[in-house]
Amino acid sequence: MARGYRPVDRDQSFLLPPDMRQWLPEGHPVWLVVGAVGQLDTAGFHAGRRTGGAGAAGYDPDMLVTLLIWAYANGVTSSRRIERLCGQDVAFRVICAGNLPDHATIARFRQQFAGAAAGLFAQVLVLCARLGMGQVGTVALDGTKVAASASKAANRTEAGLRKLAAELAAEHAETDAAEDALFGDGRGDDDPGDPRTRAERIAAALADLAAEREAAQRAEEAKAAEFRARLAAGRVTGRAPARAAADLAREAADREVARQQAKVDAWQRARAAGGRPPGPRPQDPQQYCRVRRARAKLARAQARAAQQDTAAGNGKAPVRNITDPGSRLMPVRGGGFIQGYNAQNVTSEDGLIIATRLTSGTTDYGWYEPMTGDAAAAAALMAAHRPAAPGSGPDPGAAAIGLVLADAGYCSGHNLTCDGPDRLIAVGKRRDLEKAARTGGGGDAGREESGTALAAMAARLATEDGITAYRRRGHIAETPHGHIKHNMGIRQLTMRGIANASAEWTFTCAVHNLLKAISTGHLTRQALAAAR
Repeated sequence: MARGYRPVDRDQSFLLPPDMRQWLPEGHPVWLVVGAVGQLDTAGFHAGRRTGGAGAAGYDPDMLVTLLIWAYANGVTSSRRIERLCGQDVAFRVICAGNLPDHATIARFRQQFAGAAAGLFAQVLVLCARLGMGQVGTVALDGTKVAASASKAANRTEAGLRKLAAELAAEHAETDAAEDALFGDGRGDDDPGDPRTRAERIAAALADLAAEREAAQRAEEAKAAEFRARLAAGRVTGRAPARAAADLAREAADREVARQQAKVDAWQRARAAGGRPPGPRPQDPQQYCRVRRARAKLARAQARAAQQDTAAGNGKAPVRNITDPGSRLMPVRGGGFIQGYNAQNVTSEDGLIIATRLTSGTTDYGWYEPMTGDAAAAAALMAAHRPAAPGSGPDPGAAAIGLVLADAGYCSGHNLTCDGPDRLIAVGKRRDLEKAARTGGGGDAGREESGTALAAMAARLATEDGITAYRRRGHIAETPHGHIKHNMGIRQLTMRGIANASAEWTFTCAVHNLLKAISTGHLTRQALAAAR
């Protein structure tokens, strides 16, 4: 039994081995991340970096990429925390090889890789394909809401934005006048900051609202024109669009006024000619009951059209965020909203995110066709780099996606019938579909006309094969989202603006794929050596 304590000698000259490779065990994941980045084409991160001039040497972009990959893998996105860990954590110190980049360097580098993140994502997919990953027999498409680096309290309506812009302009004018009085024609020695950044964000938000309003008006005008054409052809079905209904109500009110005014004019002409007017004097058009009813109907139609111009037709004015104009109020499961983005991901059978986009749309159905197109291109890229089985040539079928699984958020007539791989898109909640299959009922889809794409999909989902295949959707599609948000701890983006936020999300998905290769045992030192 020990008779004392181990000595605590903080005066010794060196606590760690002189060889950095002995600081961490050989099988530590950080060595795999370092080795993987060494095999990637990182030219996009080197573009624009200046070397060879006067001044201190810069930090190697490959090292900074590796540092950010390891930081995001461990749920660290703050540049200040990364800076601290570079001096405190052994794995971070190994990546930096003794260099200690400060938080400003890390933040600037992250802001500059918007154009290189997509290339890194593709390079990681190629590496995973060389390791034998990326099984696309069945893939799943799903969306997830990601919080932006902005507060809901920073949302403003168009009127609020215009008020802010006016206040900012007045503030600038007041500041200019005060500085002129203080410095005269001089410049002054200090710069209180660049106020144009906030003004430009407000101007961008106003321009975006105006563009959205014009696009909505064009869409409503197109719907109204289509309805009027069907009306003229005698093929009217369904309710008239709001703008068409308002136009038709205005025309009907004008006709009633003109009809009653013609009666009044005829009565007055007969009286002026000395004859006996036919019957009593017609009522003034403005007081005539049919005119009043027509105008009341017009007022209701105009109110509906005005409501249609607002966000989602719910009577609420559209808003934009002055901190991150690209973000939107996103509804989340369980009720409520977050200020954020809607990320669209296509995931392979073995858990790789093979296609991703960060969108500002609150709905999913409009992204089915673009995302499946991206996934098909990614599948072809991986197939071109996947090693062939011993004794056989490349398999052309490995490039083709066999089946796409998607939830009811992607269900639309266009998505059910557009070109692309075979698909199973839910037409309702899975439990309702399976209950209908067990009881022999048609569920909600049973009310549709037989022979339609929706009814055909509902019938297919009610079969045993359809149920078995669709049950895989949740595991394939939602596991990566849970891993990113729960295990990696990335629930909020740090970059602002749709371009920078998209780059950060794409980078996060590339990190997820690299971690998947490590955790499944595909990425090892031996595999990296063989994949060169």
